[in-house]
Formats: sequence, C-alpha cells, structure tokens
Amino acid sequence: MPTRQGSIHLFRLAGVDLYLHWSWFVIAMIEVAYRRGSYQSLAFNAFEYLALFAIVLLHEMGHALACRSVGGRADEIVLWPLGGVAYVAPPQRPGATLWSIVAGPLVNVVLFVVLSGAIFVSREAGWTETLPDLFKIVVTVWWLNVGLLVFNVLPIYPLDGGQILRSLLWFVIGRARSLMVTVIIGFIGLPLWFLFAWWQRSYWFAILGGFVLLNCWRGLQHAQALARAAQLPRRSGFRCPSCETAPPLGDWWVCGQCGKRFDTFASLAACPHCGAQFDRTRCLDCGESHPLIEWLIPPPPTG
Repeated sequence: MPTRQGSIHLFRLAGVDLYLHWSWFVIAMIEVAYRRGSYQSLAFNAFEYLALFAIVLLHEMGHALACRSVGGRADEIVLWPLGGVAYVAPPQRPGATLWSIVAGPLVNVVLFVVLSGAIFVSREAGWTETLPDLFKIVVTVWWLNVGLLVFNVLPIYPLDGGQILRSLLWFVIGRARSLMVTVIIGFIGLPLWFLFAWWQRSYWFAILGGFVLLNCWRGLQHAQALARAAQLPRRSGFRCPSCETAPPLGDWWVCGQCGKRFDTFASLAACPHCGAQFDRTRCLDCGESHPLIEWLIPPPPTG
C-alpha cells in the first residue's frame, strides 16, 4: 500500500488530509506530451489531467465520508500514479465495510450520469462544430470516469470490486473465509491480468498486476491469521465496543514498558511483570483500542 513517503501535503478537506505523490507531476508531463496535438491548445491537455485528478479525489472522498458515516475512521488520502488510496478503518462488520467500499464506485456512477448529460447538452448545443475542443474534453472526461469505474469494480482483491465481493461473502461465510475466497479469486484472475498486459504491451498494467499480486499475498496471510484467531478460546464478560468480538484467552498482549507478554483482561489492563498501567486496550481482531471499562458487558436487567 502507498504511504505518505515522497508525498506532498496539499490540503485538508472535510477533516481528511490529502497527499499527492511527487511522481504525479512526472506522469503529468509525460501524459501532456503524449496527448500533444489532441487539442488546439495545451490548456485542454492540462485540464484533462486535472479532471483525472478530480475524479480520483472524489472517488476516494466517497470512501472516506462513507466510512465516517458508519462510525469508522478515515483521515488520510494518498494519490499516486497508480490511483488513490483512502485509508479507511470502518467498524469490522460486513455492512459497515460494504458501505465504506461501495461508496467510491457510486461516486463514479453519479459522475457517469452528470457527464452523460453534459455530452447530450453540448451535442444539442452544436459544440461539435462551434467548440470542438470543449466537446472533445467532455467526451474524454466521460471515458476517463468510465474506465476508472470499470477498473475499480473488477472482482479482484484489493480493488474495490474484490473488497465488495468480500463484504458480501462476509454476511454468509464469515470474516476469515470471505477474505480467503476473495484472495483466491484474485490469484486466479492474475494470469489473465498479466496476459492482457502482455497483449497490450502495457508496462502500466504489469505494474498494477504486481501491486495486486503483493496485496493478494498479504490478504492470504491476513486470512490465515484471522482463521487461526477464530479458533482461539474466548473470554466471557468482555467484548470489543467496535467489532463486538470477545477477546481471546491468554497472554496475547505485549507490555510497552518491559516487553513481556500478559493477559490484559486477567490483570485489568496492568502489566503483572512491571506494574505498568494502560489506559486503553487494543482489540486483536479489529485493531481498535478502547478503555477497559468499555469492554465490560453489562449484566442483564433483573426483575
């Protein structure tokens, strides 16, 4: 996954920090040079690239705002030449995860309707003859949006389509198995991906394929870890406020002071080795941290 390393902080929008990788500027110059001659003015070439930037940004903001609407955390977006990544951490529930992922492509669907209307209006207004460059840029932006929409909904992990498929399967077969199935589908689809890249002589698609392969491998490791964690015995009387999963029994937490392992629920968030007290306890299933008192399951009402 891309990080902020080598990126420039552009601005903060709706509480989300936007970072742009420096290579965007290099790709912009290459793209403008490659498309030189498509319009009478280079200003349209620059606008074409800015439109791509805007579409990707709106797509990622869709992810971020949807994640926040279900109580998740989303405060950073990194845009790099292979696309954009919104760092979202929705509650570990299939519905919340599904909405956080599907909101991105839904932005492209809305843009599809808007841009299709713009093409219709501009054609009826006679721009094909009077303003040919302006009409051409509207059509080009329409194709950019459609291309990004189709690419993102491919059912290959970690693309949006693969994560949407995983969220839907989560309802039926659970968290670990849904990820495992989606990753396997990704591995099966990768040979076709690389074959397409070879057929098109596209280094760009080959690089994207490498990115997908790396994330499928990481997803496989994560799915295996989730499957092992699901087999652990669980402690009664506690559950994570975020994912509502009971914590596992055993010394699974590591003291930040002495580095020794301990069971934070057995010792009430205090290290039994050095006495260090911890204000928050991290869930090993979803990664969220909460004060220990919030983990307590209230007793059922009596009478």
